[in-house]
Amino acid sequence: MSAYESHGGYAGARQALASMTPGEVIALVKDANLRGRGGAGFPTGLKWSFVPQGEKADGGVKYLVCNGDEMEPGTFKDRYLLEYNPHLLVEGMIIGAWAIGAEQGYVFLRGEYHLPYRRLQAAIDEAYAKGYLGENLFGGGFKFDLRIHRSAGRYICGEETALLNALEGKRGQPRTKPPFPPASGAWGRPTIVNNVETFCNVPAILRNGAEWYQELGRGEDAGTKLYGVSGRVNKPGLWELPIGTSIREIIDQHAGGMQEGYQLRGLLPGGASTDFLVEQHFDLAMDYGTIQAAGSRMGTGTMILMDDSICPVDMCRNLEHFFAQESCGFCTPCREGLPWVEQLLTDIEEGRGREGDLEMLDRNAAFIGGVTNTFCLHAPGAMEPLSSALKYFREDFEEHVRTGECQYNARVNN
Repeated sequence: MSAYESHGGYAGARQALASMTPGEVIALVKDANLRGRGGAGFPTGLKWSFVPQGEKADGGVKYLVCNGDEMEPGTFKDRYLLEYNPHLLVEGMIIGAWAIGAEQGYVFLRGEYHLPYRRLQAAIDEAYAKGYLGENLFGGGFKFDLRIHRSAGRYICGEETALLNALEGKRGQPRTKPPFPPASGAWGRPTIVNNVETFCNVPAILRNGAEWYQELGRGEDAGTKLYGVSGRVNKPGLWELPIGTSIREIIDQHAGGMQEGYQLRGLLPGGASTDFLVEQHFDLAMDYGTIQAAGSRMGTGTMILMDDSICPVDMCRNLEHFFAQESCGFCTPCREGLPWVEQLLTDIEEGRGREGDLEMLDRNAAFIGGVTNTFCLHAPGAMEPLSSALKYFREDFEEHVRTGECQYNARVNN
């Protein structure tokens, strides 16, 4: 804690509680144009403003929840923050709690994150010992308690309403919306759920102001972003860069470029549930609007690279296997459709593909990927890599069906 405080740690929280009203904090976060870093990119200050302000007539509690589940394949940015700067999250949640009037906070943490749990719990204990959590924060009379809830595990708990059900001890399954969590969330009370990285952006905004934060970005979006790269690059990893940094710069300069003998064919820009981008997109800025206009989503900003030694069919089969086993099973297109798609891809990859299989995949991708056909966005997200692979790498699928062989396996075996 001493190292964190020596670099301005908890100064933002002190400022918020000592000299700003909750409404002023929300307005500042709005002006900074902080967008949620969990994947959706929803404006954080606007989301906070949806919580009823002031005391509730029934005296009920409000909740602030941090989504630290991070089960998106290829994503590891929140783990890094929790392991190396947990006090940043604690301070961000204190500021968020003051802004919405929450007296109770939870960090919903991925169960496999053992080291992040230990370091975050140590930071919380230190904050309690210094009087930064608990009763009478910073001597100003505000109360905020913070606890860690370790997830039993399921990818679907990354969806905020499924997370809230799991937090309450129920089955991790999405809820019908509306009502939305800011009106009726945990235990039926007003609740805000934000991602780890989102909260970690808040203290610097309080210390330096909205204009400073806006100027950090290279385009319409503000601030910095944690970008990650996994795949056959020379230096896979994670970097904090101005939001709007180009894909090519991230890969070539920061990740050290592709390893010798490998060429980049495509990538998933924001985790496994995003659409493929290909060569024509590599000079695009990694921001929300630009990547969406290109037909994908920036998502978590952690890129999964597909080089020319990787079979697109088998890569999609592997991804659909993950999504099929992680379905909560509530709705038929997801429960039955994803295993069907996985089996179809397995047959094609293993040489049992038949004429008409690709058209069957097209129909399933369109139906299961329809956002009005399933209860939540799990199945549509699962279809994004498949539908885009059928678009950009269709010749690979066609060759599998025509020859009954995978040229990539043959290349490896030779």
